[in-house]
Parts: sequence; C-alpha cells; structure tokens
Amino acid sequence: MDVTLPLQLLGGLSPEAFMKRHWHKKPLLVRQAIPGFKPLLARPALFELAAQDDVESRLVALERQRGKQTWRLRHGPFARRDLPPLKTPEWTLLVQGVDLHVDAAHDLMNQFRFVPDARLDDLMISYASEGGGVGPHYDSYDVFLLQAQGRRRWRIGRRYDTTLRDDVPVKILANFVPEQEFVLEPGDMLYLPHRYAHDGVADGGECMTYSIGFRSPAAGELAQELLQRLAEDAAEEGGDERYRDPAQAAVTTPAAIPAAMQDFARQALQNALRDPQALARVLGEHLTEPKSSVWFEPGEAEAVMGGVVLDRRTRMMYDAHHIFINGEGYRAAGRDATLMRRLADQRRLDAKELARASEAARELLQSWCEAGWAHGF
Repeated sequence: MDVTLPLQLLGGLSPEAFMKRHWHKKPLLVRQAIPGFKPLLARPALFELAAQDDVESRLVALERQRGKQTWRLRHGPFARRDLPPLKTPEWTLLVQGVDLHVDAAHDLMNQFRFVPDARLDDLMISYASEGGGVGPHYDSYDVFLLQAQGRRRWRIGRRYDTTLRDDVPVKILANFVPEQEFVLEPGDMLYLPHRYAHDGVADGGECMTYSIGFRSPAAGELAQELLQRLAEDAAEEGGDERYRDPAQAAVTTPAAIPAAMQDFARQALQNALRDPQALARVLGEHLTEPKSSVWFEPGEAEAVMGGVVLDRRTRMMYDAHHIFINGEGYRAAGRDATLMRRLADQRRLDAKELARASEAARELLQSWCEAGWAHGF
C-alpha cells in the first residue's frame, strides 16, 4: 500500500496524513467511505454465526425499570430461539471476530493495514433492532465504525465524567453529555480514538454496524504475559543448577534472607535475559498467538509448487531478527528472511516469488500448509 496516496476510505486523506492528524488524536467522519456498501453477511448468516461455540457473541437488551433505563447482558452462543423477535425494539447482538470466519470480512479488515498488524485486532458486527444500543461508554482502543445497513445515530464526546453506573452488568457512563451527533447511513464511517466516549442507537429500524478494532495492551498485562513466557523458556533451558551454600555459617537471625540467595535469584533472572533478543522474541510470539477459539484444519501433504497464501486466521509478523507466525518464532536472515517478510506484509507469494526460496524455506512453508496455516494455489 502506498501510504502517501489519498483514499476515499479516509475521506480523501492519505494513510500518512490520517495517522498524523487523527490517529489517537481526534475523530474523523467520512461520508461514503465505501460507496454503495452492502452487508457482507445477511442477518440469518450472522445469527448462525452467533450460534457457534467457537464464536464470541453477546446480547445486550435495553429495559426500563421504574422509568430508568437499564441494560441486560447475556453471553452466547445463541440459538435463534434465544434471540428476541425482530420486531422487539432496543436489543443488540454483538458478534466478535467475524474476520476469522468470513473471507469478505477478512478482506475488508485488510483495508486498514496502514496501521501495524500488531495493533489490528478484529472485525465485530453489531446488529441492533430499532432503538438498540449498548449505552454510552468508552473503549480503551481505537475503532472505525462502518455502517453496513440501516441508520445509526452516534453521540460522541471527548470530555466526560468517567463515573460508571454500578447497577448494570455493562460499563455505562453515569453522566454522559455528548458534544457532537451524527447519523450514519450505509457506507458512512466514523473513526474514534481510544477513550472517546460514544453512544450509538439504531435509528429508524434495524441496523448493522461493523467495528474494526485495534488492540491496546495494558502495560501490566503485557509484562505478565512476557515474563511468563520468559519463565517457561528459563525452566526449559536453565538447567538443573540449584542453590548451594557450603560456606553458610550458623545464624542467630534465621528469618533473614541470605544475601547469597538474593544473588543467586538475581543471576537466574539475568540468565533468562542473557539472549539480547529474548524479549523481542517472546513479544512477537505473544502478538501472533491465535485467539483461544481459533483452530486450523490440517492441509494436504503436497509440495508447494505454485504460490502460497496465508489462511485468514493466521497471524504473521516480523522484526529485524525474527519471523513470527501463530505464536512461533524463527530466527531469520538473508534472502529467505526477505521473502518471509514479504509473505507477512502481502499475505501471499506468487510462483515467481516462491521460486527464489531456498529448500529449507520451502520445507517450512510446506509444514505451514500441512498445519492449515497457509494454502497453496
């Protein structure tokens, strides 16, 4: 993708200009970001998806108790009989990770790859009956809200009271005062930076909105994940060396931790980080780890002769020294590394590009195809 060229998807801005002016900074409303856009998934197909065990789905229904709005939350999977009748107003079905199951949704999400894959998360479809919505809230991630069917009225605000209601099972702002309001129709799109408060309600009948969301890991959670991975590697590679203290003298303060044991522990941690690339490696493995609901169907054990394309569920990234795919990391250098990086960026290699791969690289690609991570064509 040439990030300097203007895109209708971004209202005539180039990806380069959008990232400088709007990303993580301020909203952007684009009328007809995708002209003539039609839902990629009909309502019955979306409901069928929500009935699957390997698909995350939620049902949010608005209710009124003693004149006060409240929300009810249920988690899927949902059989059709579990969902309210279509003519019942004020309910919303949220289906996560549609890009993992529908090629067209995966292709749509790929139009937003001017943002690093390390940030790109998933495509969620929100189906709402008349008046349906999930209430005023804010997200800890950036999102593009693309209207696919019907109309949705959005109220947004940057400055707000972060107090949440404590009487509902969803995170609803207690005192939301909107600053702007927009009605989106099919093909229109609204970008919202992280922590920008918003409230979307179906306006004039049923509607579908596609949310392209971006991961924003919390520092504590990321540190916990990386340290756990480093600890697992240390347990496998650290050997059986144990703490020894043949020179330990008798003590009169038995509760005091020996300085020698502290030194031993410090050295154990230093050994875990002895490889200067260890942290980069576990980060790449973590970022490409498939979601827990993802599984791959084994492919055929035939030699890859033509081109190769990554499965839509496959996560593949790289850094200066490694190639990462579906939670596994490989040291990479030279011509094969260049080829693998091209595969990660393009998500496919044609026969001409594949012809430049070494025998070892071909064998690796073949193993990925047999695992269902990639497919020959």
